[in-house]
Amino acid sequence: GSRMKANMPKQFLDLKGVPVLHHSLNLFLDRLPEYAVKNGVSGPPFVVLVMDPKYQPDYQPIVDKYGGRLAFANPGEERQGSVENGLNKLVEVSKGGCVYVAVHDSARPLVTIQEIEDVVKDAKDCGAAVLGVPCKATIKESEDGSTVLRTIPRARLWEVHTPQVIKIDTLQRGFAKVEAENLEVTDDVSIVEALGEPVKLTLGEYTNLKITTPEDMDVATAILEERKSAPVNMLA
Repeated sequence: GSRMKANMPKQFLDLKGVPVLHHSLNLFLDRLPEYAVKNGVSGPPFVVLVMDPKYQPDYQPIVDKYGGRLAFANPGEERQGSVENGLNKLVEVSKGGCVYVAVHDSARPLVTIQEIEDVVKDAKDCGAAVLGVPCKATIKESEDGSTVLRTIPRARLWEVHTPQVIKIDTLQRGFAKVEAENLEVTDDVSIVEALGEPVKLTLGEYTNLKITTPEDMDVATAILEERKSAPVNMLA
């Protein structure tokens, strides 16, 4: 929340009348399952919400509404700990019945059903896939933070988004390797990279932005208005 100049995590800030987080919950719990039924494909059977315990009581009514399809997991000290806790909870609630996991950052409220469909397809083909877009900006590398060391060729650079979709047993093996070798990883597919296994880049949309600054909220609001998105009400 610091870069947002807010006194709460950005996921709880208001976007079109509801917290940012609710847009992702609505997508994975309502809109995506409805789309799956209409198109004869399987939607996400379970959603795990990794959330600080102090906020969980506020979200218990939503968990109750979805009758076992939504469960809490507690965060870890770092991102990979939070993902591992969420993965363990998914394996528990699904009784080992899920083959893939889609890890999504709830600060990205604008991902589309088409993007999810594409990245899931690529993960099924490859074992792991991540949404991303080619970098548009020129990237400079600096060692000291004040002078340019070199310009990195932009043609080879991608900005990665979420969801990142990975076969569960692959991610479990990756977590074991990361822990055994004390590796530092920056995102979920980096764990797959550490195993030496391929990760498919799925072309996404530049609109799948991460809410980081107050200006991002203005852009997200404009995108939702342009899409004429239906109002979100997780307790309706």
